[in-house]
Amino acid sequence: MTKVAFLGLGVMGYPMAGHLQAKGHDVTVYNRTAAKAEKWVAQHGGAMAATPREAAEGADIVFACVGNDDDLRGVCTGADGAFAGMSKGAIFVDHTTVSAAVTREMFAAAEALGLGFVDAPVSGGQAGAENGVLSVMCGGVQAQYDTAEPVIASYARICRRIGDSGAGQMTKMCNQIAIAGLVQGLSEALHFAEKAGLDGASVVEVISQGAAGSWQMSNRYQTMIDDHFEHGFAVDWMRKDLGICLSTADETGASLPVTALVDQFYKDVQKMGGGRWDTSSLIKRLRAAG
Repeated sequence: MTKVAFLGLGVMGYPMAGHLQAKGHDVTVYNRTAAKAEKWVAQHGGAMAATPREAAEGADIVFACVGNDDDLRGVCTGADGAFAGMSKGAIFVDHTTVSAAVTREMFAAAEALGLGFVDAPVSGGQAGAENGVLSVMCGGVQAQYDTAEPVIASYARICRRIGDSGAGQMTKMCNQIAIAGLVQGLSEALHFAEKAGLDGASVVEVISQGAAGSWQMSNRYQTMIDDHFEHGFAVDWMRKDLGICLSTADETGASLPVTALVDQFYKDVQKMGGGRWDTSSLIKRLRAAG
């Protein structure tokens, strides 16, 4: 059993922390809205703390899954931040999707205090978190990763260290770049089927068994046909992630023309009032166009 803290109980963090408790770890949770932490403790047991610092005190590993770069800085640094409460040798594992720049900033700040820092963004969405089958891509020091990996396994189907600090976030960018093109392609295929008078479900039954098949097709085609877009990862968050991808592409010299285009399509979905719809809602834009 490992003593851990988990900071951030959103749609991903809430079940992830639950898996840690279910696996026998000693979990203390922190959430900006205390009522969510109270609900988690009532459901799972464990303990809650009023600040990241209090949650991190005595923990061997501190996990975080928050919103963005500023949120990560907020839970890590300052008088009430986790770093102030962590003991030397403890490891901070960040599951937030953030920029590689803030990851390296937090890695350096942790290192200066004698702490470990592993960037470990996840893929698999709300369902993956709830079912404990997330894909976790990591960056950081090998020894620190080796310590954290058996605990991360509580909610991971696969967990891999890709390289040094920031490599996990860069890999998550690859993930989001690939998803953007896939969802747009699936949206266009289903829209075309509708316009051609074809039964979308029958079309997918056939093409999903060939080269066109993907996770997005298998798991989202029916809800897209049904015009139902309440499946966790929101358009607002996808645009945040794609913004990180595009900004990093400018820094690295990578060319991302499809990603840039789909980012603008998601902007159109936001203008339709779909900021909280899930990412498969790209088809709504096509339907609205006629």
